[in-house]
Amino acid sequence: MDFLIFIVSMGALIYGAEFIIQQSEKIALHYNISHFIIGATLIAVGTSLPEMAVSMSASIKGSGDIAVANVIGSTIFNISLVLGAVFLLAKKINPNRDIFAKDSAWSLFPILVFILMAIDGKLNFVDGILFVCLMGAYLLFLIGSNQVDEIDEELAKEKFEWPKTLALLTVGFIFVVAGADFAIDSAGNIARSFGISEWVIGLFLVAFGTSLPELTISIKSAMNNNADLAIGNIIGSNVANFTMVLGVSSMLNDLNVDLSKNFFDIAAAFIVSLMLVFIAANKLYNKSAGIVLLVVLGLVIQNSL
Repeated sequence: MDFLIFIVSMGALIYGAEFIIQQSEKIALHYNISHFIIGATLIAVGTSLPEMAVSMSASIKGSGDIAVANVIGSTIFNISLVLGAVFLLAKKINPNRDIFAKDSAWSLFPILVFILMAIDGKLNFVDGILFVCLMGAYLLFLIGSNQVDEIDEELAKEKFEWPKTLALLTVGFIFVVAGADFAIDSAGNIARSFGISEWVIGLFLVAFGTSLPELTISIKSAMNNNADLAIGNIIGSNVANFTMVLGVSSMLNDLNVDLSKNFFDIAAAFIVSLMLVFIAANKLYNKSAGIVLLVVLGLVIQNSL
């Protein structure tokens, strides 16, 4: 029964996130914001809502391992699985934005700050505030670097209806919050029944489920020759996961982090983030890079289970 509840609740998370993503993109496009900024802000935050809802619920319920492992696992999946799949499936990837020069630092800053904060073994309320401030700095950076490449003339002519948009956003939030609550309870029961640690459940089962919105949106965007939105979504989601998700979760309740016990998984999240910077620096947006990223994911799964 717990498996069925988990599947249904993850479906509610993803379905709710879809509502939020669609309406967020409509708002951004209506105000003529570039595709990369849309991907790195509204869509990134929208696709990170499942992670936020799950980690907040886990924090409140005292399941800190699931909250932290969810963020670590989502970072690994977002770069190795999502970006790897984008490189393999997209016909051509040629971002208009110089991602290495403008955005590569933000692939590393959040996880480096996380490691620094976790050295004492926990993330507390003050750490949470600092994380949220880091998210604010990222948003200010994106606003200042917004360069509109094209104008959607058809969307500009459409009548924009705030009441309808807000109603659909509300429905999306309800699905996400409710789905997260049931997902945590069922995931915890599954872990206990099989003698599996909450860290492993959060790292793989929950993290993979909450990464599905990023996977769907990024692949769809890349196949439509919108690489900027796809890559912006991945970078923005990872920043949001560490800063917004862990920030708010640690403000609700202290989160214990065992760096030595979970060294491999945390190191893997850092290494794939470093690989993203290397790929952007050398413009290796091709199928070979996609295969390498998926190989790394296979190694992580092999060593962590």
